Amino acid sequence: MMKLRKMHPLLLILLLLTGCWQEEPPEEPDEGLPPLQEEEPEEEPAALPEHFALPYTPGQSLDPVVCADGMQQVVASLLYEGLFRLDGDLEPQLCLCISYTYDADAYRYVFTLREGVHFSDGTPLTGRDVKATLERARQSGRYQSRLSGVTSISAKEGSVTVSLNGPNTGFPALLDIPIVKAGTEDEPAPTGTGPYFYAEEETGTWLIANQSWWKGIGQPVDRVALVEASDPSAMLYRFSSHEVQLIMADLTGVQAVSTTGSVGCVDAASTLLQYVGCNTARAPLDSPALRRALSAGINRANITGAFLSGHGSPAFFPVSPASSLYPVTLETAYSPDSFALALSASGYIPEGALTLLVNEENSFKRAIADYLAETWTAGGLPVEVRTLPWEEYAAALASGDFDLYYGEARLTADWNLRSLLEPGGSLNYGRWSNPETSRLLAEFAGAEHRENAMKNLCAHLKDQAPILPVCFKSTSVLTYADVVEGLTPTAAEPLYNLGECRIHLQT
Repeated sequence: MMKLRKMHPLLLILLLLTGCWQEEPPEEPDEGLPPLQEEEPEEEPAALPEHFALPYTPGQSLDPVVCADGMQQVVASLLYEGLFRLDGDLEPQLCLCISYTYDADAYRYVFTLREGVHFSDGTPLTGRDVKATLERARQSGRYQSRLSGVTSISAKEGSVTVSLNGPNTGFPALLDIPIVKAGTEDEPAPTGTGPYFYAEEETGTWLIANQSWWKGIGQPVDRVALVEASDPSAMLYRFSSHEVQLIMADLTGVQAVSTTGSVGCVDAASTLLQYVGCNTARAPLDSPALRRALSAGINRANITGAFLSGHGSPAFFPVSPASSLYPVTLETAYSPDSFALALSASGYIPEGALTLLVNEENSFKRAIADYLAETWTAGGLPVEVRTLPWEEYAAALASGDFDLYYGEARLTADWNLRSLLEPGGSLNYGRWSNPETSRLLAEFAGAEHRENAMKNLCAHLKDQAPILPVCFKSTSVLTYADVVEGLTPTAAEPLYNLGECRIHLQT
């Protein structure tokens, strides 16, 4: 699910830098990027840098449990590793864990640690270190929600046992949490097991290749320079001036910024779902047939291609199409005729326009909401858009004061959908309550054959349509194409395939 693009010199890049950096779309996103002018001269390539460099904010912790979103996490991804790591298909792969067992009756996992793993200071990884990190993560703002099902954690020298409050056969996908050495948490950069370690020298701040890295494969460079970028403007200046060569980006945000040069863009699948929520607690959207008609009127491929410029994947279900769990065979292709037939079958006779809420801060979302309303209205189902500032938008959702809303949710990679679909779920603004939905969610949580269980759940959601998935957004990595080659990032690790990357520097 990754796409490689090389951007034309001098072409403006509109980007939202993950966590801290944001952007706006072109005024007419459905027309795509402007055509290149043949007479425009090619920009002279910049000289190769002496060092590969990343931006970071000095004075802010690099502890992966509590560090700031954005480039601090990018730097941390080279210092630390988890029991598992998510690959490009959002599937958990063994990392510091070499094997595990699951007791389905006791809801208990035992994770066996990989032998021969040492921290960058030479001390061995132990179960105590893993337990200490996971216990802190349970209390942290970043990981507390995903670990809410954990009831206890215990450790031995070479293993960690985690008990849950209920079944979850997808739990390993939640354990890509980076592990740090117990007792070093208060340091600016706690000690990790990753391919690099942090060092402050007279010549600057560096990531230096960890010669005892357990993988035993060469890092593409011996040193990575860390360049101060205390705010988004400084970071963008560092990138546009070639002082740093890589940044993470979400290309559908809220503030426009630009840069120039021959920039490569590689997309990675994420768990960020965009969808239309329905107020199922009141008429007329208490009708499954009407909700199905609304779903049939969503041209998901057009929205992803025209409004998100391809930085996402159309999705008929609330599980990423990158995942092996996604039930492709259940999809229904969009067509105006299918929408008309579904609307006719619903028996719905409009007495006025339905209202679609959207927050005003993101013009991409506003444009998508306008497009959806226009499409539904043109097909005979009147919908009008109501744009609200974020606080008012959130308040309207919390109070149930809406018919429809355009929403976004960061799901977890175990694809636990209870927050969206269970009564009392933190994201269940539409007040959906259905015993069959709850049964199928529970069945999926404990399923040995997760693909079959997800297919059954999605077939039910397609029929009931309490939410109308639109797409999963991508995370993008921007680099200078003449410096970095062979990049296949994931949403959490821009240098996921570190051993296969080629970084060109001055010789």
